[in-house]
Amino acid sequence: MAGRIFSILLLFCLTNCFHSKREAHFTLRPLLQCDLKDIQKRGYIEAIIDNNSVSYFIYKGRTMGFEYELLQRLAAILHVDLKVRVMASIEEALDKLNRGEGDIVAFPLTITQERTKYVSFSEALFQTQQVLVQKKPTHWRRLPADQIEKKLLRNAVELGGKEVYVKNGSSFIDRLQNLSDEIGKEIIIREDSADSETESLIQKVAMGEIQYAVADQMIAQVCELYYPNLDINTVISLPQQIGWGLRKNSPELLAGINQWLVEIKKQGVFQIIYDRYYNSPRFLVSMMTTDIPLTTKKLSPFDTQLKKGAAELGWDWRLLASVAFQESNFNPQVESWAGAIGVMQVMPETGQHFGIKNLWDPDQNIFAGVRYLKFLDDYWKKTVPDDSERKKFILASYNAGLMHVIDAQKLSKKYGKKPDVWEDHVAYYLSQKSNPKYYRDSVSSAGYCRCDGPVLYVKQVLQRYEEYKVRILS
Repeated sequence: MAGRIFSILLLFCLTNCFHSKREAHFTLRPLLQCDLKDIQKRGYIEAIIDNNSVSYFIYKGRTMGFEYELLQRLAAILHVDLKVRVMASIEEALDKLNRGEGDIVAFPLTITQERTKYVSFSEALFQTQQVLVQKKPTHWRRLPADQIEKKLLRNAVELGGKEVYVKNGSSFIDRLQNLSDEIGKEIIIREDSADSETESLIQKVAMGEIQYAVADQMIAQVCELYYPNLDINTVISLPQQIGWGLRKNSPELLAGINQWLVEIKKQGVFQIIYDRYYNSPRFLVSMMTTDIPLTTKKLSPFDTQLKKGAAELGWDWRLLASVAFQESNFNPQVESWAGAIGVMQVMPETGQHFGIKNLWDPDQNIFAGVRYLKFLDDYWKKTVPDDSERKKFILASYNAGLMHVIDAQKLSKKYGKKPDVWEDHVAYYLSQKSNPKYYRDSVSSAGYCRCDGPVLYVKQVLQRYEEYKVRILS
């Protein structure tokens, strides 16, 4: 009997020690006094931000993101510069905040009662819900809706005994633990590594590597655009508010941010930025198709400009035309969710760099696109001598941005692949740039990228080019 009591006490002690050890890694109270006046005096605000395809990322060489755009506007209002510190772990971010190694955690944080004990929250940015991410059945496109529904988990009670993956340190853990109590059966909760993103878990569901994950509805909706085989319609929480975290001893900064949020919401600025990242169909242009008559000489209203540009590049004009179609479907009035403009979808910064004044003018737009492609060709000539291979590097860089492809080339070299070969070598590592093992690698500098899209972009442009060569007379 005494031995049994001792075992129970030992187990209790070990359990408490485990929890204490976890808490010891997290600073619950501010260790630094630094409020708005101190921030303005030193001249910058330091934001801790997550590197993913919504909050903060690099697209066509431009730094973008929902949180990033808001932070830029906030810094301007406060008359300070913006410094960004990137990390994925929520607990690490809050720990750094309370240690004074950042002034604001600009994650999409769920505002919970537990978190308000050790961090102050801004006014809610928006509301969301937690949803179950699961894969639709095989051949789901051929199945009627009622058969698809039968194969999907719709009742939360059915989660009992099942493995569900969540982001490390997230509020999803608390919700699943509460849900286990509510349904009277344990849900097996698997936390991903601290460096991983929610998006990487969603991708694993889409690829069939895991069966279930939990995510915020807004993030899940963005990912659903990329992975249509996902189902995100099983809601497992009440509506929850999302906000930014600040130290509890920064009341002036909190008041300033809240006032600013109220103003930009009244002005409609907040909604415009929100829609850009959460409600924009990011890749619909690339999914368009075209019907081209056999052996025609006319391909687009801009054939003359495309032929002139292709001559400057030393390209077959039909390859440049394939790029233009992939970018805009030959529509000079298209503006992408990211702000890219016209036939060649040129970013304003790129146009300015090449001295272009009006990107809405097709002639100037195509000229800017050609100049940028020439710049990329000159860059890749240094390390990719083969002309056919180099075109793939150029196309990927045009779509994703040069730095992401440079990262992929460095990764291929580091891990024993050929840095001057595209297929199965550099392309493979580019597609892996949503994996923290690679985008946080010491040789990577551009960070996170959902770069399976650029890999597909190269393939589609070249496939269409081959079609053009058959159908379009040179």
